[in-house]
Amino acid sequence: MDKLQRNERVAVLLKLLSDSPGKTFNLGVFTEMFGSAKSSISEDIDIVGNLLERFGIGSIETITGASGGVRYIPSLSRKNIAAILENLCGELSKRERILPGGFLYMLDIISHPEKVTEIGRIFASQFCSKAVDYVITVETKGIPLAFTTARFLNVPLVIVRHYNEATDGASVNINYVSGSSKQIQTMALSLKSLKRNSSLLFIDDFMKGGGTAKGIIELAKEFDCEISGIGVLIEKVEPYKKLVENYFSILTLNKVDEENGIIDIRPSSSWK
Repeated sequence: MDKLQRNERVAVLLKLLSDSPGKTFNLGVFTEMFGSAKSSISEDIDIVGNLLERFGIGSIETITGASGGVRYIPSLSRKNIAAILENLCGELSKRERILPGGFLYMLDIISHPEKVTEIGRIFASQFCSKAVDYVITVETKGIPLAFTTARFLNVPLVIVRHYNEATDGASVNINYVSGSSKQIQTMALSLKSLKRNSSLLFIDDFMKGGGTAKGIIELAKEFDCEISGIGVLIEKVEPYKKLVENYFSILTLNKVDEENGIIDIRPSSSWK
């Protein structure tokens, strides 16, 4: 292969790093790939890092030591996040989303590749400093959000079921009380899903009373693991007193007025 020019190397570096967020690349990989000196590659990476920060879409982190290298840290600037939140609120405020009983239809949002990627990047930006070992969620609607977040953090995804299946092997089952309906429900997780003493990030699509999040905390204890962060796309403003504290929500649903066709949803106080 002919020797690449700097602008060509920068383009390839940007692609490789952004396609593998959180993955550490040794500089030797790039020197061999491009046939260039480490000093030149270091300058190229500085250019990539400056570009990412200039457009508010991430940064490049340098890890020192024999096994060190560089890795892409996904993040978003406040300006970019504000634009995403404005768009989400606009989409979710449309009256045709109101379902019988005052429920809010949002399945198309959490199933849309571009939108779910933006949301996952927001979660990753918020929790990238937590040294998370796994992202954990409960079937089913939270899976796309949790999977994208796990990808940006470069960690495995663990899915908790409402019942265990034969293919899961031996599992831990716990009962928990829903924070909104006060009904007793069940969570099940295979014993092979987690390593003991791991740090977990719980991601979900919706929070009412916080019962599911509290159940996840109790389930994590059965594996000697700790929930180091809780992130939800939408929290309902009522009940004001949740069963968990120290959670991060992207949007707050204040009201769904079925009679007048009004949905009041806004960026959460987490952003203040």
